[in-house]
This record gives sequence, C-alpha cells and structure tokens, in this order.
Amino acid sequence: MQPLALTLGEPAGIGPDLALAIWHRRAELNVPPFYLVADEKFLRRRAAQLALDVPIANATPATAGKVFRSALPVVAIGTKVTAEPGRPDASSAPAAIESIRRAVADVLAGAAAAIVTNPIAKNVLYQSGFAEPGHTEFLATLVQEATGETRRPVMMLWSPELAVVPVTIHLPLREIFQHLSSDLVVETGRIVARDLSARFRLARPRLVVAGVNPHAGENGMLGEEDRTIVAPAVARLLAEGIDARGPLPADTLFHKDARARYDAALCMYHDQALIPIKTLAFDHAVNVTLGLPFVRTSPDHGTAFDIAGKGVADPTSLLAAMRLAGRLAAADAPAARRAP
Repeated sequence: MQPLALTLGEPAGIGPDLALAIWHRRAELNVPPFYLVADEKFLRRRAAQLALDVPIANATPATAGKVFRSALPVVAIGTKVTAEPGRPDASSAPAAIESIRRAVADVLAGAAAAIVTNPIAKNVLYQSGFAEPGHTEFLATLVQEATGETRRPVMMLWSPELAVVPVTIHLPLREIFQHLSSDLVVETGRIVARDLSARFRLARPRLVVAGVNPHAGENGMLGEEDRTIVAPAVARLLAEGIDARGPLPADTLFHKDARARYDAALCMYHDQALIPIKTLAFDHAVNVTLGLPFVRTSPDHGTAFDIAGKGVADPTSLLAAMRLAGRLAAADAPAARRAP
C-alpha cells in the first residue's frame, strides 16, 4: 500500500509536534508509513525546539515508504515557513493551503493511499483571504477542480464506541431549520450508508436518525419538524433499501445498549452529535470525511496554540486518525472511488 499523506496543518500549532513525536515512536506505536507535506527546514527547527532526535529527509511520495524506516519523509511544499510555536504569521496560511493542495494531488494521482489532515486555524486562513467555509469544503473544491466531479462531503466522527454524523454542522441553533430538509437528511444517509459499506466493509449498515425536537416531537406536540422533515426522510431511505430507523429521541440514543443496535447515528445539528462522542471518546475520536473519492481522516482536536512547541501535546487522536486511514485505504475498493 502507498504511504499516507499527512498535511502540515497550521504550522504554529501542535500538528508538527505530533507528526514528529509519532515518527519518533513509530515502532512502539505501530503507525502506518506516512510522509509529511511541509517545509523541511521548518521541521528541523521544530524538532530542535522539542529536543527530539528525528532525522528528516527530503522525499517524494514514491520514496517515502523506504525512507520512513530511517527518517521522517518530508515532501516539500515550496513555501518557506517562518511561524513559531503559538504564533501564526504571514507564512502560516500559504503553507497550510499548499500542503492540502499537494496532498490532494498526490492521493488523486494514486501516489498516496489516503490523506490525514493536521488541524488548521480557520481565523488565520480567513485573514489571508481563504474563501472556503472550512477544511472539508476546500477538499471538495480541490476534487472538483481536478476531476470535474461535484462531491458533497459528509463529516462523520468515528470511534470504536460510537459513530455520529451531524446533518447540519456549523450553524447557530436559530438557523438550523432554514437548512434542515428531508432531501438533506436523505442525501446524507445515502452517503453514510454507501461509505460504511464500501470502506468500513459493513454488509448492511444500520443507521438511526435522531429527532430534532425533545422526545422526537411527541407526535407534533413538541414541534412539527420530526413529522414533516425527519420521518419522511427515514421513509425514503427505507424505500431505497437502506436500514434506517427514526426519528428517535436523542436523549435515549447513546447509552450502551442503544449503541449496540446501530452502526452510525445521524444527528440533526452539531452538538447533538458531538457531545455524546466527545463524552465517550474524547481523546481518540476521529473525524472521517465521507463522500470524497479518497479516504480522509483528521484528529478531533484543534491547533492548541497554548501548548505548541512544548512537547506535551497528546498524539492519541492523530495516531487514531492515521490508523483508521490506513485501515480504510486498505479496504477502499476501486468501485468506491468511482461512485457518484
């Protein structure tokens, strides 16, 4: 299998620290071979700041697998990085963006098995004129630019304990009903079921769909949306042969016995999905992007500027993201990459 492409993320954050630490402990951690898309000189400086004895080698995706045994392979981005730990500067956004661009190009060309993305700082990107709402949308734009295909990416937070998918994501609560629709629930359910089958190798994925109102609306007494939006969507998914149940009250959906009866929960808004998984799997949940023609995972944490460069960042979530990316890439069928 080809190596994983690990993006730099925000260079002033903990992403570089974690990459260096994981390579340093690669044998102990049993991590899949990877290369970091970054600036070699910047990585050498950060390794010295962390007092980590990590040999760093200029590599290509083709040579990274062999180099990985003796040095951290770095595929150059052609952008000089000057940011210091905890202090983003003018080099931060161009470096983060170019790292993502290169990783996408590599995986689409078949040179990388999957992409694992280190966390970015959206405010830093926005100040540089970055036009996309976030990381995931930028990946979809790059796919469209490269292939002409329009893909709708879906965010799933996965852990061995629980997998959740927010149907609407970064929206104020008051705006949810302006965006939530039966079509959106159905489209999300289709993508989740398809990727759970193709990449997670579940023969018949079991989905549950949370109600948006307390008690799933109590048959309209606590809100009409579950009867008019969510229930029709579930009926359409069932008619398409997808194993889906709902709308179900969210307050009884995440205890141990309930979780044993489904593979992924579709939730109607951000906190309905993320509160339970961050309660159950705070340090090892993985952000998985479904709906793209390649595997992409990411740790479920931010840039942590306050501890960058101090050598205390916990690599558990990034390591989980790398292991899951390797597993999914190995199972990724060619048909899944071509699916519309």
